[in-house]
Amino acid sequence: MPSVRIDDVPDETHAVLRRRAALAHQSLQEYLLAKLVEEASTPTLDDVLDRAGGRADGSLSFRDAVEAVRDDRDRRS
Repeated sequence: MPSVRIDDVPDETHAVLRRRAALAHQSLQEYLLAKLVEEASTPTLDDVLDRAGGRADGSLSFRDAVEAVRDDRDRRS
């Protein structure tokens, strides 16, 4: 299994993460691995839009439709 190494973590960030790991009854490595797996398992907005855009046969891309709805909503505010 591959490894990941992160250098130059600020002291305060490291301390916060160690505290959170301890509160979760996990080692720092276990805690960070769980966070990385969770992050990788959650699709980004771009992932969702790309998948949804490939399902429709309309003349407007899903991304363009989302932008149009947002623009309309912003104009009403």
